[in-house]
Amino acid sequence: MSIVKTRMERRIKRARKKIFGTAERPRMAFKKSLKYLYAQAIDDTAGKSLGIFTTASSDFKDLKSRKNVAAAVRLGEYAGKKLSDKKIARIVFDRRGRRYHGVVKSFAEALRKTGLAF
Repeated sequence: MSIVKTRMERRIKRARKKIFGTAERPRMAFKKSLKYLYAQAIDDTAGKSLGIFTTASSDFKDLKSRKNVAAAVRLGEYAGKKLSDKKIARIVFDRRGRRYHGVVKSFAEALRKTGLAF
């Protein structure tokens, strides 16, 4: 296993000790791959997913790149709208070991613009 992956896993473990989602305030886990962006609202008490959002879905086919800042903003707006339809107003943001800049930051700011508090 590479050193970078091991470091990332350590950062994720360290953060997960403090971050916990409930039904009223789910954990929004954000993942970035080489091709797509993923976000998942999770209720950790029940162990259930409240919503999965990805740029791999057909709603994002018109984008030239599905992993850049523009795609993250659009994914944040989409996820925020879907969660507000489910009457969720507050979340806990889980960066999954990534720094809060670039794609992660633009996704989080787009979520805040839709009215989600965290």
